[in-house]
Amino acid sequence: MSRNAGPPPQSGFMDEIRKIPPVTRTLVASTLAVSGPVMLQLVSPYPLLFVWKFVKHGQLWRIPTSFFFGGSGFAFLFDVVMLYRNSDALETIWFNKRSADYAWQLLMASGLILALNIPLESFVHYRGLLMCLTYLSSRLNPEAPMSIFGLLTAKALYFPFALVGMDVIMGGPAAAIVSFTGLVAGHVWYMLEWQEDASRGRSGGGRGSVVGRPPRWFERFIGNGSGSGPTGGGGSSSSSSSSSTARANPRPYGAAIPPRTNDAPRASTTGYTWGRGNRLGTE
Repeated sequence: MSRNAGPPPQSGFMDEIRKIPPVTRTLVASTLAVSGPVMLQLVSPYPLLFVWKFVKHGQLWRIPTSFFFGGSGFAFLFDVVMLYRNSDALETIWFNKRSADYAWQLLMASGLILALNIPLESFVHYRGLLMCLTYLSSRLNPEAPMSIFGLLTAKALYFPFALVGMDVIMGGPAAAIVSFTGLVAGHVWYMLEWQEDASRGRSGGGRGSVVGRPPRWFERFIGNGSGSGPTGGGGSSSSSSSSSTARANPRPYGAAIPPRTNDAPRASTTGYTWGRGNRLGTE
């Protein structure tokens, strides 16, 4: 008698990975790919650091690796989780189905972080990138309650500044300055692309009205992403979008499967949704 064994476990795992929006998936994967070998002591961290004199002599790979080298230890795990959650919230809610816009504006913000850090002679810019995304996510949802290391609860608006304060305590002024450059980049990003719409109480920001739209080749390469939120790409939801069967979104580097989301997702920079659950003994 033949049995239906079902799909192999590997395919299910890869499907879950593909449900992560493309830009967020690239950020997290790049961080793990750059930082992981260093944590395992397989490679030296020195070729990954940003050293301006070496970059000027052609070692251009130091630019991206300096944004994805996050150190090691428990702090690194905390930072990766925060990177994923903030980027995922931005891409699936505020840049809903506009991953190309998100990636393009993130490149502009990263350029600003790099320009601010060159005079400081900073070697690593991962913390600046993380703080930039955290600041923008917090400004777009400022009233969300945030737990600061399980000790204090405050509005999301103040969370990035609490992290900078922790950097002063744990890493000293030099580490805090690098984080502060990320806050500056995030604030500029918010003021240029989101502040006008937020002040008028309307959605639809982040559409490149100031920094410009990405080139068409860039949009084709990144794709539109997936998800649902208040700042969708201008189209109304159709009956096909509510289907329980997820459709793959083809891209030059693979296919992304839209995540299963509720009809009315909420922007949040903290907290997990564990589901409603059932009482024991009930169905």
